[in-house]
Amino acid sequence: MYSFSYHRPASIEQASEMLTARPEAKLLAGGQSLVASMKLRLSEPSDLIDLGRIASLSGIHFGSERVTVGAMTRHAEVAASPELRAVLPSLASLAGGIADRMVRNMGTLGGSVANNDPSADYPSAVLALDATVQTSRRRIAADDFFLGMFETALEPGEIITAIEFCIPRRAAYMKFKNPASRYAVVGVFVADFGSSVRVAVTGAGPVVFRVHEMEEALVSQFSPEAIETIRVPADGLNADIHAGADYRAELVTVMAMRAVERARGETAEG
Repeated sequence: MYSFSYHRPASIEQASEMLTARPEAKLLAGGQSLVASMKLRLSEPSDLIDLGRIASLSGIHFGSERVTVGAMTRHAEVAASPELRAVLPSLASLAGGIADRMVRNMGTLGGSVANNDPSADYPSAVLALDATVQTSRRRIAADDFFLGMFETALEPGEIITAIEFCIPRRAAYMKFKNPASRYAVVGVFVADFGSSVRVAVTGAGPVVFRVHEMEEALVSQFSPEAIETIRVPADGLNADIHAGADYRAELVTVMAMRAVERARGETAEG
């Protein structure tokens, strides 16, 4: 670790001003990725702007068709919310499967989405649930938000304040997890909205993506059999010591089928 200046703004406006005035500064949400990268000197911010004092960034709010989760809401809070489990259990279940207990108690929704790690769980929920990312400046549709590996549509000085998820008829997330850290080697979130279906894949490629061929098949028949012969191309998928590109391509189909089967048995969203 090395020296840096530490700030604790009391409002979103103050945090945004600080971030804009300090080009080399970083926002501190849960710190689960940032602090680790700073220890390895992969990230060397001049300033840390801690969002922990801004109460308006936390909490879960329910509407008739949408659920809005504050950016500083911890994974453990999302997982434990009885109201969310009644309305959108797939999102609560996803949060409960992130990493380990320490990470879930410290990590935040906004921090995870802003970081956009290729193997993060939350981006698949944002994309599959047709979410809207609310920031200090605007609203960004999920389809326009994730641009590439660790790259998003956020502009300098822009801060995620909340994420607004659409409530589907039924949905589920299934992942093939790394046995040590539980990150998604491949994770697939399937959401059925009745007239449309969204299938979002994380872990397989450099950035979360949708599988439109599966979506079209599931609109006609929402069953695992409808997509069992659909394969995403291995070209461009991630390959490492844990799984090659071809294996990840196979896992996309397997996890998607499992997610559909789980969603079919889910009654709380139906």
